Amino acid sequence: MKVVGASRTDAGVHALGQVASFVTPSGVSVLAIRSGLNALLPADVRALEVAEAQPGFDARRWARLKRYAYLIDNGPVALPLVRRYSWHVPRWLDSGAIRAALGALRGKHDFSAFCAAPGRERTPVCTVFSARLVSRRSLLAVFVSADSFLHHMVRNIVGSVVEVGAGRRPPGWVSDLLLGRDRTRSGPTAPAQGLTLLRVSYPRAPAQPWSD
Repeated sequence: MKVVGASRTDAGVHALGQVASFVTPSGVSVLAIRSGLNALLPADVRALEVAEAQPGFDARRWARLKRYAYLIDNGPVALPLVRRYSWHVPRWLDSGAIRAALGALRGKHDFSAFCAAPGRERTPVCTVFSARLVSRRSLLAVFVSADSFLHHMVRNIVGSVVEVGAGRRPPGWVSDLLLGRDRTRSGPTAPAQGLTLLRVSYPRAPAQPWSD
């Protein structure tokens, strides 16, 4: 049986809304399939919902939007309860500067400057529908929604806007990176553990699968 995942996340990245599809000749009910999967999966992986899909449905190719969140612990001392799900950056970050930098990412762009080498076999053009920062005390969360993502794209974006927030680069630098399309000029890749796939969205009745 071939199982297709909606998003190929890196080792150490988390997912709240991963979607997978497969074809089975079994007549077992969806509730029984969910129970069977959860009996076999490790404790930190759970099938929350199982549903019958349209013929030919492909979890990856039919996805129209993916939403990620990256959590930054910006306190002077790392918070133990979020250490597995965040990047601790003890240096104070300017939220206003980060928000200004993220604004340049919205829209349809060539994101080569934020793509790791292993992902360069596909088109680097993506449409970012939303890129914003939410802050609560010492926690900063970067939310990015797009029609598709390149390899390490969100982690490279976060590494770059942290450079801006730390005052090492101006907010307009991110716009320059987009235009330059040079990965070697952008910021470091943020650690994997801070990234979480939140949601994958699909059209209600897709006529044709989307290909990336």
